[in-house]
Amino acid sequence: MLLRRVIPCLDVKDGRVVKGVRFVDLTDEGDPPTLAARHAADGADEIVFLDISAAPEARGTLLDVVERTAKRVFVPVTVGGGVRTADEMRDVLRAGADKVAVNSAAVREPEMLTACARRFGRQCVVISVDARAVPDEPGRWEVVIAGGRTPTGLDAIEWITRAVELGAGEVLLTSIDRDGTKEGFDLPLLRAAVAAVDVPVVASGGAGTPADMVAAITEGHADAVLAASIFHRGIHSIDSVKDALAAAGVPVRRSAAVAA
Repeated sequence: MLLRRVIPCLDVKDGRVVKGVRFVDLTDEGDPPTLAARHAADGADEIVFLDISAAPEARGTLLDVVERTAKRVFVPVTVGGGVRTADEMRDVLRAGADKVAVNSAAVREPEMLTACARRFGRQCVVISVDARAVPDEPGRWEVVIAGGRTPTGLDAIEWITRAVELGAGEVLLTSIDRDGTKEGFDLPLLRAAVAAVDVPVVASGGAGTPADMVAAITEGHADAVLAASIFHRGIHSIDSVKDALAAAGVPVRRSAAVAA
């Protein structure tokens, strides 16, 4: 039985974890290694580390922060932000990442997905997609890159499908419209993405309650749920999310103490 994952996300800017609403109005949430270690101890199945200012600033990933974060946790770590080539992906993997998420660079040069998958295995390659609903076109979403700054005109579902065909082994799908709102995930977006590909889809953007995460999996059919501020600020615990998932019949990994 496939276990569903609960994943805290560290959005990192200038070496600090930040969180905003719809990618703006950022507030400081703390030190990446410290938060990652706390979340791992609290039962996180994975950690996602996104260097959100790397692409807009046209620089590489903050490898020293990635290395310090990876050393503090013993769960898989996905790192994204600033990776533009297979060599840069190599550097991030060497810094301690288990998987690497690519976003803006893949849109600009899709063939990099194939190059990275061939070199490191598709299990290491995550396509990160920031999608925004297209006004007056229900059921259509546009890909936005550069930290939510640059619309591309790409249909999100078509791009996700192509990215997986090119070699991505997982999809990290963020609804810009729901990001930081705590209004729940964009379930139609999730369902459309899951139906389009045969790799895991991680739901991101909009988590406010454990019930939202249950809905993302039972109604949106996501393979994993990701949240940031509700975990960073202690609004909800990872255990409370897993309790809700388990009560809904969703298989999750539990600690030995909880399982007993």
